[in-house]
Amino acid sequence: MGAVPGRIVVYGVTGSGKSTLARGLAERTGLPYHSVDDDLAWQQGWVPVPDDEQRRRVALLVAEDSWIIDGMFAKWRDIALPRAELIVALDYPRWVSLSRLVRRTVVRCVTRRRICNGNVETLRGMLSRDSIIVWHFRSFARKRRTIRGWIADPAVPVVRLTSPRATKRWLALVSGKWG
Repeated sequence: MGAVPGRIVVYGVTGSGKSTLARGLAERTGLPYHSVDDDLAWQQGWVPVPDDEQRRRVALLVAEDSWIIDGMFAKWRDIALPRAELIVALDYPRWVSLSRLVRRTVVRCVTRRRICNGNVETLRGMLSRDSIIVWHFRSFARKRRTIRGWIADPAVPVVRLTSPRATKRWLALVSGKWG
């Protein structure tokens, strides 16, 4: 792979490891990493940032010369996608992302580790109809269709990674930023 472009979206289904890969990619390239959950989407108390404010924040972020973001919400994709130079798509089988998500969520419930601007995952939240695990089931097929659509008609180059092993191999080949 060698050097990578300066504006990268890491995209995948919930629980696939987008944030972990985006942080690793930022370490290898020196590009600034921005967490969608922390920087754009959530406030304390699990209050979502209003859509117009998310769009404003995204517009400012993607206007920069270089960045890595760990996701792309449909409600502001029209702003971020035209500025992206590369999409790294984690297109893993459901069992991979779901097992990672359940494990991560249970650990966070037990440890009460703060995420998404000071929020804490709870057992009650994990079992609710609004839980991240339920969201995984609601969004899995749609996100995979999105990835496959980008590959079929790429406005932006896409690196599709289909297993954690392939992702690890790809990341090891990344050496820095273009230009």
